[in-house]
Amino acid sequence: MAYRPFDLTGKTAIVTGGNSGIGLGMAEALAHAGAAVCIWGTNEDKNKHALARLQAIGAKAMALRCDVSDEGAVDRAFADTVSTLGGVDSCFVNAGVSGRGAAASFAEMTTEEWHRVLKVNLDGAFFTLRAAARHMTARGEGGSLAVTASLAALEGSPLSAHYAASKGAMLSVMRALAVGLARHKIRVNAIVPGWIDTPMTEKAVHGDVFKTRVLPRVPTRRWGTGDDFGGLAVYLTSDASSYHTGDTFVIDGGYAIF
Repeated sequence: MAYRPFDLTGKTAIVTGGNSGIGLGMAEALAHAGAAVCIWGTNEDKNKHALARLQAIGAKAMALRCDVSDEGAVDRAFADTVSTLGGVDSCFVNAGVSGRGAAASFAEMTTEEWHRVLKVNLDGAFFTLRAAARHMTARGEGGSLAVTASLAALEGSPLSAHYAASKGAMLSVMRALAVGLARHKIRVNAIVPGWIDTPMTEKAVHGDVFKTRVLPRVPTRRWGTGDDFGGLAVYLTSDASSYHTGDTFVIDGGYAIF
């Protein structure tokens, strides 16, 4: 018999950036555990493909086109999710962009490039977390918020200072909200991926440089996949994590400690 607190029947989750990679891995695991799932993404074709996968599992699911850097779009998407699926029990703030458009050095980075990353990774996270916090506080049934950060928040990233800044901010925001929202039975945690094979990183991780210089530094000797985040998503949504807040979960195959 399965451990009953991991049964998510009756719970609803939002996964931003849920149409591929880490987000889709989490969404599929949540669906398998019985949750209703809404994925947000900006690519309509990916949204349709991801929704079909969730529906094939048998889950109650929906997909919404939402640019999280647009404050109004976030509020509308959250309202549409609640209208269709009911109260939201967990929200995974996972949507983001990489810093791959950066210049060769920080001194050469343009203001436009700086804002390109922060408006999605930081402003978008703020809009989403705020909408979720308002909903969960008013609903009065508690809930779970989780932000996706990055090892860039913990290590020096000389060519992606803007990306690192946005992900480091997620850890600070997480801690602030974990304390501030605890009285409302809302727990807040952070997920820190290592080198994961996703559409965002596929050019890098499949290149010869990464295979020869980075992969040997991963103790598990493989890149992570979106599926590696499914179990954690189920745990954070489930009642099993009801006393677990303010934590940082590093999912990196041991890279950071090697």
